[in-house]
Amino acid sequence: MKQYLAKRIIGGLLSIIAVVAIVMLLIYSLMDRQLIFQSDSLYTKKLSNDKISYMYTKWDEYGYVDMVGYSDYLMMLLKEGTITQEIYDAAVYPRTGKINKPEATEYIAKFKEYYESKGYTIMELQADMMSSGRKLKTGGAARMFAYRDIPVYKRLGTYLKSLFFSDNVHYVPEEEDIGERKLTFVLHDPSYIVRDENGNIVSEKFSPAILGNGTKHKYLLYFDNRFPYVHQNFITLNLGASYATNAGSDVWESMNIPQGKYVMREITYPSGLTEESADDLHTATYMSGSREMNLIYSERYLDDYTNTVTVKEGKSKVGYSFVIGILATALAYALGLPLGIWMALRKGKLVDKIGTAYNIFILAVPSLAYIFMFKAIGTSVFHLPPFDMDEKSRLMYILPIISLALPSVAGLMKWLRRYMVDQMNSDYVKFARSGGLSEGEIFRKHILKNAMIPIIHGIPGSILGALVGAIITERVYRVPGAGNLLTNAINVYDNGVIVGLTMFYATLSVVGLLLGDILMAVADPRISFNTKER
Repeated sequence: MKQYLAKRIIGGLLSIIAVVAIVMLLIYSLMDRQLIFQSDSLYTKKLSNDKISYMYTKWDEYGYVDMVGYSDYLMMLLKEGTITQEIYDAAVYPRTGKINKPEATEYIAKFKEYYESKGYTIMELQADMMSSGRKLKTGGAARMFAYRDIPVYKRLGTYLKSLFFSDNVHYVPEEEDIGERKLTFVLHDPSYIVRDENGNIVSEKFSPAILGNGTKHKYLLYFDNRFPYVHQNFITLNLGASYATNAGSDVWESMNIPQGKYVMREITYPSGLTEESADDLHTATYMSGSREMNLIYSERYLDDYTNTVTVKEGKSKVGYSFVIGILATALAYALGLPLGIWMALRKGKLVDKIGTAYNIFILAVPSLAYIFMFKAIGTSVFHLPPFDMDEKSRLMYILPIISLALPSVAGLMKWLRRYMVDQMNSDYVKFARSGGLSEGEIFRKHILKNAMIPIIHGIPGSILGALVGAIITERVYRVPGAGNLLTNAINVYDNGVIVGLTMFYATLSVVGLLLGDILMAVADPRISFNTKER
């Protein structure tokens, strides 16, 4: 069993990597990279050299190319101490493109030589002048930068390498003065402490936590009333950055951030200031120089751990998808299994014909059509409310759950009926009857048990699949779930989200298959994954 699991895990990991590599190849190599500018209003407003520079900057941001500007090169040398501020000022690339300083000539040559040796292409944009030749056109300043396409294998390696982020006290740059870098264990979570006007503690709550200084997250471990109630930030998942659908957010974070209206409550900030706010202090991350740039931050915080997520009433995208998906799965099994058994026992009778007709209907009619049909019936006949995350009515979940459960019910009915009919016609059933076993014993101990084994295999995948969401169902009912995230990302060519969700979906599929194998072996001891030499 251990050998089998090891092979399946290794095979599953290789499959996930292969799928992500194929998606990266399709996105970055086979699709026209100009498509990312279709909905970019800034791109259409850019002119001349500004437009070309903006285009390559965006390609760099989206992961198509690795781009280095000449000014970035000079800044790197300045920070390293290789050049002085005076040399930096003299070596700056002139807006008019006329290089008349020896420092500029020297370092432009070094820039070209250095990056050409690394396989980069040098892009030197000449100044775009007006017809008079005296003034630059809008956006026509001369520019120079180096770029090169990123190979798929390198992009994949970088992505896999950064898939998990391990927080540590050296996250904040060493040159920043933040005091002693350390982790602190406390029995009373500071975010639950209430102080009076003089700063004296009025009340505190026993809630252990681990706080960091020098780390990315202020709270590395904490407890709250949000499932799963205990949270850690020592190791976090990094599926990639979103550039369009949730600009600047990590894919995993955008899937798990609560949505809806703000939850305002009285909280006490680290400085002792108490006010009505929706900030979640447990989510504070480091933002360099934030207190100096923003007076509000300086009044609320004692350090630069000021970047927080707000508390909202609604669930996250994954939360909505999982609630609807898991309830739809439960409903599908609750209806599909008994109906499948009934159809098998009454083969050729009225109930079997009705069930077969239902299966044909589900298979023949496009899912979009019957979902719209059920939506129309539910809203007009039964007056069920539309899905609205700002409303607290649980009735809004009924239509999405039913619509999502319908095809699963049909599938379970069809396959369980087929497996049971196959078992009922098996030779061992005839021998059991001749041996004097009752029909009830044969049904319970043999027919149903054997027919359920393939059905059991799909249970883990169905449960994990609830995290993915249903694209069509969520679109029709306007559910702000995870299913919509992928379609939105595809529409705006948000490569980071597409790759991140591919990794997420592929991992769930592999884990679901592996758990299905294990569950099937537990349900039937006759199934063994051990390999014996013959």
